Amino acid sequence: MHIVLGITGSIAAYKACSLIRLFVKAGHEVQVVITPAGKEFITPVTLSTLTRKPVITEFFSSRDGSWNSHVDLGLWADAMVVAPATASTIAKMVTGVADNMLITTYLSMKAPVFVAPAMDLDMFAHPATQRNLETLRNDGVTIIEPAAGELASGLEGKGRMEEPEKIYQCVIESIAARSDKRLAGKHLLITAGPTYEHIDPVRFIGNCSSGKMGFALAEACAKRGGNVTLISGPVDLPTPAGVKRINVVSAAEMHDAALKAFSDSDVAILCAAVADYTIANPATAKIKRTADELTLQLTPSKDIAAELGKRKTKAQKLIGFALETNDGIENAKRKLVSKNLDFIVLNSLQDAGAGFGTDTNKVSIIDSAGIKSFPLKAKSEVAKDIIDELCARLDK
Repeated sequence: MHIVLGITGSIAAYKACSLIRLFVKAGHEVQVVITPAGKEFITPVTLSTLTRKPVITEFFSSRDGSWNSHVDLGLWADAMVVAPATASTIAKMVTGVADNMLITTYLSMKAPVFVAPAMDLDMFAHPATQRNLETLRNDGVTIIEPAAGELASGLEGKGRMEEPEKIYQCVIESIAARSDKRLAGKHLLITAGPTYEHIDPVRFIGNCSSGKMGFALAEACAKRGGNVTLISGPVDLPTPAGVKRINVVSAAEMHDAALKAFSDSDVAILCAAVADYTIANPATAKIKRTADELTLQLTPSKDIAAELGKRKTKAQKLIGFALETNDGIENAKRKLVSKNLDFIVLNSLQDAGAGFGTDTNKVSIIDSAGIKSFPLKAKSEVAKDIIDELCARLDK
């Protein structure tokens, strides 16, 4: 595989040496493109020794008319990785300010692009940087989130470039997933996050769902070529690249959006934590405290899974989720049948690291044939396991 590695002016530039060694050791070719500021942190001689290729830094390498073609690099590469990526370079990528060889190479790149930010915590958290990162995501760039820890400034926080081993793993696995196009041409509906059922204009009944599992599923499906519609409750997560997002608040809104999208869907994955009950008569004004007790009348919410299960055709696949605190397998099996699901994904709050708000999950996939259990994994890895199971069924 051909890798263009972009290096910018960050103290984290020294980590690029380890990243190069990982790619080269695995048999990949690496061409470094470094910004002028990047050369202040690491020398081209070091990088050239590791890659066995001349380092590209300027448009013109000499005064004899020869020049470095960013167009040729865009055609040569199977992936472009910018690590470390400073706030300045990220901003230039967004706005197309092609004033150095790295940015012109990015603008000419036909292969997948990966960006590993590295900067101080306040720079990373600044709204301008976050807007730029969201724009890159929407443009199809994969953002490898920085880690939290001690920074060059001496402060502690999020902004450290992710470790080379994790960047390498992300690139390799993402490229492999992109080559799996079994979902190409398929329309997938995915629900994610919580729903909020309003008591009055300022209060609601909800749950602690972060939406991370549903968003990981949407990203995994999009990488495999699927046309994904993500219906999300109120969560603060970036939209995965290539995914159409519909924001809702209440169970009723999610029900209506899901029914509308389902008719054109080949697959529906119901990952959202939808409220089972909603307020019968929400107040139109803030309820004042006038007594020691407040009685709320709750009515059952519309059952999205049951409704889609009734409408499902033989050509459609319907996948559900069950988050349980006890009797998980028995409850999941009942839901599998009553909702007419093809399979159900069970996770339990009794398992450490699983459930709401975590970056990991531990699941079992249950269908009429039996149970497949998986160890605790990152939710991105859990998503791959679930989509592998889906693809195996679609293949049949």
